Amino acid sequence: MNMHTDPAQLGVPAPTQPRTLQETGLTGVMLRDVMLKTVYRKSVETTREISAAICLTTGLTQQLIDQAREAGLMQATGTMHAGSSGEMGYQLTDAGKGRATDALAQSEYYGPMPVPLDRYKEQVKAQSIKNIKITRQRLLDSMGHLILPKDLIDQLGPAVGSGRSVLMYGPPGNGKSSIAEGIRASLGDNIWIPHAIEYAGQVITLYDPIVHTKVEQPDHENSLRKTNLRVDTRYLLCTRPTVMTGGELALDMLDLNYNAVARTYQASLQLKSSGGVFIVDDLGRQEEPPQKIVNRWIVPMEMGYDILALQSGEKFEVPFDTLVVFSTNFHPNKIFDVAALRRIFFKVLIDGPTQAEFLKIFAMVAKKKKFALDEPSLVHLLKSKYPEIDNVYANYHANFLIDQMIATCNFEGMEYRMTPELVDRAWANLFVEETEIVH
Repeated sequence: MNMHTDPAQLGVPAPTQPRTLQETGLTGVMLRDVMLKTVYRKSVETTREISAAICLTTGLTQQLIDQAREAGLMQATGTMHAGSSGEMGYQLTDAGKGRATDALAQSEYYGPMPVPLDRYKEQVKAQSIKNIKITRQRLLDSMGHLILPKDLIDQLGPAVGSGRSVLMYGPPGNGKSSIAEGIRASLGDNIWIPHAIEYAGQVITLYDPIVHTKVEQPDHENSLRKTNLRVDTRYLLCTRPTVMTGGELALDMLDLNYNAVARTYQASLQLKSSGGVFIVDDLGRQEEPPQKIVNRWIVPMEMGYDILALQSGEKFEVPFDTLVVFSTNFHPNKIFDVAALRRIFFKVLIDGPTQAEFLKIFAMVAKKKKFALDEPSLVHLLKSKYPEIDNVYANYHANFLIDQMIATCNFEGMEYRMTPELVDRAWANLFVEETEIVH
């Protein structure tokens, strides 16, 4: 597949537009059937409308229309569309409607022409997450809103820059999820995502508006004309994707999702995350044990490809180009065996803040929320309250305590100012007292 680097796309090679029907990589039957199904389902009539719906050039679309007319599947309506620059309109013949309904019975997929899996593999390789050069400054910029231990960036930098797997572990409430989001933000650039891919005559929808964020570029067309580049419109320019799952993650989400009624396939979660980040948050809270979940990732993480299966049982390889970030509140030795730990390339402890770091976070949150601090009240918090929990600080404490105090001030009609009494009331909600409940 020929590719050109467009400077407007931050160096990510763009897939070039097919100039012939053969260059689409699809069979004549698939090209014809997807077009007929699209015309049938979307009621598009002019070459321009059909072209936009199936994501091929008007020239190639006209060739498909002419072939369908010769086969008696389409006919000209004999009317020119005033709203479409005087274009001729087309419609399906009875034979064409019959062929479209037969094709829909085999698969309900219609719309953008799919990209053959082999072509998609080339595009994934060209825009690989391993090609990104993450600098210290870039990582710091994406996490500037977080108070982090000094050596954390030293550990995270090589992990993210390698595009390999990362395990973040440590006590809850210390920002593992926020750090994972910061890692995603540090990737920064855009990649090309196909609407759908094709393998063995089966169409698998890949673009998912929940996972993929389209990049709107008003000057995009002009910049492409200047570089004499025509992009394959079967792809969409998107930010690098992030898939974030938590306790709801089940192993079948990592397989193709087959809709038996529509007879269509949807890409697995990790295939949708290609070129981006897959965050498994709260590992250990899923129904499946952590060891089993990690075992499912071992081959993809080591080999760079995943193995999926069609309904027929046929297995095939898809690219696995994803930075996997595991996050857990459990110590790794408690939930993994040695073999699994060896295969997770980087392990990073995200621990709670020191007292000095906690005070810095507390002051920053108070300033942001316009909540006045008070030294005797802070001393009361540090000397009377934290010893109750062995002086173990967590990053989330500051937000929680200040929000509690603000809620009380709002209710009592008080000014936003810290007092020992407010500290006591907020603390009571942070840690529920052990009491016997009489039924």
